[in-house]
Amino acid sequence: MSDEERRQTRPQSMTRRYRRGLILVGVLCVLATLTAATLLFQRSYTERVDSYLRALCTTLADGYTLRGTGNPEDLAALAADSGVRCTLIAQDGTVLYDSETNAPLPSHADRPEIQQALAQGSGSCTRESKTMDRETHYYALRVDTPAGVQVLRVGEEVDNIWGLSADTLPLLICALVVILLGAWLLSAWLTRLLVQPINRLAENLDTIEADVPYEELIPLARTVQTDRKLREDNETMRREFTANVSHELKTPLTSISGYAELIETGMAKSADVPTFAARIHKEAQRMIALVSDILQLSELDSTQATRGQSAPPDMVPVDLAALVKEIAQTMTVNARKAYVTLQYDARPATVQGCRDQLVELATNLCDNAIRYNRPGGHVDLRCGTGSDGCPYLEVEDNGIGIPQDSQSRVFERFYRVDKSRSKATGGTGLGLAIVKHIALLHDARIDLQSQVGTGTTIKVTFPQNS
Repeated sequence: MSDEERRQTRPQSMTRRYRRGLILVGVLCVLATLTAATLLFQRSYTERVDSYLRALCTTLADGYTLRGTGNPEDLAALAADSGVRCTLIAQDGTVLYDSETNAPLPSHADRPEIQQALAQGSGSCTRESKTMDRETHYYALRVDTPAGVQVLRVGEEVDNIWGLSADTLPLLICALVVILLGAWLLSAWLTRLLVQPINRLAENLDTIEADVPYEELIPLARTVQTDRKLREDNETMRREFTANVSHELKTPLTSISGYAELIETGMAKSADVPTFAARIHKEAQRMIALVSDILQLSELDSTQATRGQSAPPDMVPVDLAALVKEIAQTMTVNARKAYVTLQYDARPATVQGCRDQLVELATNLCDNAIRYNRPGGHVDLRCGTGSDGCPYLEVEDNGIGIPQDSQSRVFERFYRVDKSRSKATGGTGLGLAIVKHIALLHDARIDLQSQVGTGTTIKVTFPQNS
């Protein structure tokens, strides 16, 4: 990856982004304020001009009507010092007098303020003067004179609002610069205030959930805390598993090495050699069983870790009844060696699953029931469909049972309720751990009921749609 590509894929800086956002908000606020102030100023200015012209027009009209002649020259004398444009218009629109020009003017009958004054008595309008070509605010008042109805109109040029603010433009620019500088400084301070608590979280991951500075970060803190706990638990399990494997392998290896050394050095009597060889074979078989269970657990762990990314290719309909009969026949020899009676009740039931794994599950459950039983005991292997429509597989024995405080741990790896008995019968301590993993891969539920001295029942219930 090139440096340019690396820069493009690098995450954005939260500090820089937040600061830019605050500055942008400041600029938008300034522009909005200026726009609102401009509109308000223009409206206020127009209202003041209209009020002034109305008062002036009323005063001029009163003075003009008092003369009582209706002569435009009387208005000219009054308007000379008014400072605004005064126009006298006849009812038909003829301009009788205009203080800005002596030249003949066209009819003003179409002017909106004139039409409004004739119809309503007064009228006002801001528009561009057709005579002067300048924007002007007009106020017109109807006047009744001996010469007939006339309209007295006064007008004042209205400078564009930007023209009025031209003198204050440098001040506005300075104010804008000051505001932007203030916004930048404020954004830098607020950004630091926001980001520093988040940075401190990385220094105290052990207490991250208790030290969350913002409510919005609580889900993230919980996720981090859970992830760390999972990692720690996995690391603890890995260390315990490694230690247990080493311990389980060390015992048979030590035994094998000792017996082999006795035979190799000639210290073993000829009559003892077959016995030592049998013990070496037994310990070797124990190691093979242990390694086989470890490899199977590793494969199940790998399958569970990748589950959901792709569908398991070996999930097929499995006839539990046929499977139970097969397991019963296979385990009969082991049961007879332990002087245990093995019986089965195979009722119709089908699950969607991996047949080899289900065989392993049933075999381990049946083997445990035989291994932790008494001479003269019995083991019942059953399958069928429950009242809820869910298929199940169940193993029941009347063996030594499991203490209450151990029932929640019997599915852990290398956990043994009776360690001496397990080793005497050749157990690896991984059988029920394998059962748990296979059940998880089949979305099955495991129910355990046991009482010391009475026996144990383990039931695996599969989903109805399996």
